[in-house]
Amino acid sequence: MNISRKPTRVIAVGGLAIGGGHPIAVQSMTNTRTDDVAATVAQIHRLEAAGCELIRVAVPDQASARAIAGIRAGIHIPLIADIHFDYRLAIAALEHGAQGIRINPGNIGGAKKLTAVVAAAKAHQAPIRVGVNSGSIEAGLLQKYGYPSPECPDALIESALNNVRLVEEAGWDEIKISIKSPDVLTTVSAYRRLAAVTDYPLHLGVTEAGGLIAGTVKSSVALGLLLSDGIGDTFRISLTRDPVEEIRVAWELLRALKIRERGPELISCPTCGRTGIDLFALAEAVERHIQTMRRPLKVAVMGCPVNGPGEAKEADIGLAGGHGTGIIFKKSQVVRRLPEERLLPEFLAELDRIEREV
Repeated sequence: MNISRKPTRVIAVGGLAIGGGHPIAVQSMTNTRTDDVAATVAQIHRLEAAGCELIRVAVPDQASARAIAGIRAGIHIPLIADIHFDYRLAIAALEHGAQGIRINPGNIGGAKKLTAVVAAAKAHQAPIRVGVNSGSIEAGLLQKYGYPSPECPDALIESALNNVRLVEEAGWDEIKISIKSPDVLTTVSAYRRLAAVTDYPLHLGVTEAGGLIAGTVKSSVALGLLLSDGIGDTFRISLTRDPVEEIRVAWELLRALKIRERGPELISCPTCGRTGIDLFALAEAVERHIQTMRRPLKVAVMGCPVNGPGEAKEADIGLAGGHGTGIIFKKSQVVRRLPEERLLPEFLAELDRIEREV
């Protein structure tokens, strides 16, 4: 199935083009203290290695705004500042090198203050993401439409478009929009309706999605439906978890929809009574290892050395083991037999050799 992307206008965050048919970009957000430059840069490096293409940092105070200069100097992907309430933080973040800002214009302090923020964004050629969540909708719109629901997400949409209009009236149209809800069906309904009435690029996400399991399921359902509709130019999988996990889920979602592919695909069996090896630990170790690989391989981790190679015959390389022994196979052919304790380290070393051949 070929997914036809909804046409949107193009904006640039740093050197990354967004919208207009450019590749859908994977985004995350740090959870370190932004004013701790070393810790934040270290986390962003881990995210870069996993495939993060845009990074957002919280700017709750002036120390965090000043830290942006040092963070940007130490990383390789565009840096977005997340601002709430205090317009001075948005201006300071831009002056210290933020390549984009995320604001809710309705809570930035009025038209005069918003005009000052927009002037700074224009001066630094930094796009503005107008971000509206279900919990930040103006009281008047909630009274008019009620709390956003799948049947009536209008409060979210009208809030976003009203705030976009404020930015436009202040003289800037390098804009990206997000409208998020913690409810999957409300998120889908809202973005579908918004996509029908604007050509600004859209950032997708389910806010407050939850931990690894709940957050992965909710985000994958909502974003999978929208991306398969051709809606969305950037997205974040929001998890109460190490943000590197967000990137792992994001790329698997893009791979599943055949939109983009990065690095190996892991094939592993769900285990059964024949499993005689700690397959859970093996699969997790291999999955972590391949996260930073770029070569598009199919990698199998199987629990049965008898049936494993045949069941994973489409894999480029795989391992299987049980009862103290293991095998490494390629294209269903066994290439090495090993004691169980040597299976994982030699398999990872073989993956590294394959990666170096690129």
